[in-house]
Amino acid sequence: MKNLFNISIIASLLFTACADKKEEKQSAFNYPETYRDSTVVDDYHGQKIIDYYRWLENENSDSTKNWVIAQNKLTFDYINKIPFRQKLYDDLKGMWNYESISTPSKHGEYYVYSKNDGVQNQSVYYIKKGIDGEEEILLDPNTLSDDGTVSVSTFSISNDNKYLAYGLSVAGSDWKDFKVMNLETKEIMTDFITWVKFSGVSWYKNGFFYSGYTPQKDENKLTQKNEFAKVFYHELGTDQKEDNIIFEDKEHPLRGFYASVTDNEKYMSIVASEGTSGNMIYLKDLTKPNSKFIQITNNFENDTWLVDNFENKLLLFTNIDAPNNKVIQLTLDNVAKENWVDFVPEKETKLESISVAGGRIFTTYLQDVSSKIEILNMDGTYHSDLKLPGKGICHGVYGKKGENTAFYSFSSYLNPSTSYELNVETLEAKEYFKPAIDFNSEDYISEQVFYTSADGEKIPMFINYHKDTKLGGNAPCLLYAYGGFNISITPSFSVVNAVFMKNGGIYAVANIRGGSEYGEKWHKAGMLDKKQNVFNDFIAAADYLKENNYTSTDKLALHGRSNGGLLMGAVMTQRPDLAAVVLPGVGVLDMLRYHKFTIGWAWAVEYGSSDEKKHFDNLMKYSPLHNIKEAKYPATLVLTGDHDDRVVPAHSFKFISELQYKQKGDKPVMVRIDVNAGHGAGKPKEKSIGEWADIWAFTFHNLNHTIK
Repeated sequence: MKNLFNISIIASLLFTACADKKEEKQSAFNYPETYRDSTVVDDYHGQKIIDYYRWLENENSDSTKNWVIAQNKLTFDYINKIPFRQKLYDDLKGMWNYESISTPSKHGEYYVYSKNDGVQNQSVYYIKKGIDGEEEILLDPNTLSDDGTVSVSTFSISNDNKYLAYGLSVAGSDWKDFKVMNLETKEIMTDFITWVKFSGVSWYKNGFFYSGYTPQKDENKLTQKNEFAKVFYHELGTDQKEDNIIFEDKEHPLRGFYASVTDNEKYMSIVASEGTSGNMIYLKDLTKPNSKFIQITNNFENDTWLVDNFENKLLLFTNIDAPNNKVIQLTLDNVAKENWVDFVPEKETKLESISVAGGRIFTTYLQDVSSKIEILNMDGTYHSDLKLPGKGICHGVYGKKGENTAFYSFSSYLNPSTSYELNVETLEAKEYFKPAIDFNSEDYISEQVFYTSADGEKIPMFINYHKDTKLGGNAPCLLYAYGGFNISITPSFSVVNAVFMKNGGIYAVANIRGGSEYGEKWHKAGMLDKKQNVFNDFIAAADYLKENNYTSTDKLALHGRSNGGLLMGAVMTQRPDLAAVVLPGVGVLDMLRYHKFTIGWAWAVEYGSSDEKKHFDNLMKYSPLHNIKEAKYPATLVLTGDHDDRVVPAHSFKFISELQYKQKGDKPVMVRIDVNAGHGAGKPKEKSIGEWADIWAFTFHNLNHTIK
């Protein structure tokens, strides 16, 4: 491969020289001329692949920065001319302007929660003494930056309720800095921990465990591969340099580690992973000085997590021999598998989570993409079901063993998240907080249908719309899906989608394979060499919506983010005729090189790696970047952030460059690059409003639907 520095200089010169040219094939839009470097050639198992846009992987080069400026100018000039863009912005800002309060957590006599008054970029953390006490600001992230791009990502209060540890993220980065606050005085302590990633805070004695990396080069922080993770212990009041390494693996640089400690600080677990699914788990008895970690599982074929302990008996959540998950019980005296006892056996319905509050155990199940909660006695026997407000999602009931008060929340596509206070002894629940929002759910319809995919599999899909929307095949419709990494896409309320429906749109969500809506079997049916099932499921969803007169090709838009962005890229290159608009967000679009950046190596368990021929052959069949052909593509708005250090923006940069080069139709194919933004988490509300005003304006305009 040519020296990247030289390529960057050449690309910069060519980009500048050609920026004002307009080739004949680009008759509809004057796309910025993007240099195609044919000298960068990779050999994959004997097959030569030209990487024309390798220079765009260097986000710090002048050529890439100039390219970003030119592409954004084209995109924003186009969107800002759409007459109803301002109307959509006003709708979003108006509907988003409502007070929201998170489900609180109880810490001794104090209650802690976050709240947003409706216009704040970041929610503010509050504390109050007693459920009806006077609230006091605990931590306001809005004071940490002028533009709201610093967010709080990790938030953990010590078991003695004296300290708060929290993580700060800048511009949506996965990298975190940890700080500590004295809860009594509200003073920020001297503790400051950097180079933290994919970590929680697990309190133990006068400090906590966390996961991180040794310091690296700052200039490559957003793209370099993450290797040699470690678990550290930080004692309060000391410098990070004094933190002890508790767990590491010098022989396996790509293993990540996550530490957790039971609430009573008696047991510790380390979960080791080499990808996004499958782990090995180690347990340690913290009550015994110098005790060693005991390995419980020895491969990455399944997932296992420590839940809690009842005296010397430990509860582990696992999918070993249980694709729908179960909870087992064991002791550290004899951890052999034959001594495991099923505490919550596997059922036909997927077990999502388990929690303990007061003298009850709460198990949350996902049944046809809606929540069902069973209440168990402390010996694991069934007591009753928790009555929920309807079909929707409750992410579990949370409290503490010694407390009689617990909380849970409930939401659906048409109902904003409402929180409830539960008396654990009597099981009586009362509404704690319900947001007052300018959205009348009774004016909307949410229905669940099941359609048939290419191989005969039945796939669930939710379809949501205003009751006055005419379903004659002429309504604008947005179809969303994810389809990967064992992640379920469950019903939740969104102002963004509410504004789309308010303006005449149908919002549909397909629960395609690759996720975990029906357990690990559903996940495995959409990964590795079965990834095409995911694309087929999504295409079948689009066909169902059209065949059943919800919409038509000219009125259909497709959207997905991250792994869902890959879904968009694969579907539009396989079926350019499927829809009128495609919105690939922060997508994994270069399937041959994704594992070369940041945490991308961890996705090989899901996708396979081009380093192996069998996976390379499969990846080449659908890699969006490598399957763009000359065709009439739908209107496309690729979305990314310049600080995305999970799916680096080079994926989107390279994809849109090739798409613009090979577009034969008259529809716009553009990229919107959010400056000072990451993968999505922690994005300021004002940025989100502006982004979605642009997305909906682009979408409605290219669906030929006018907003009044």
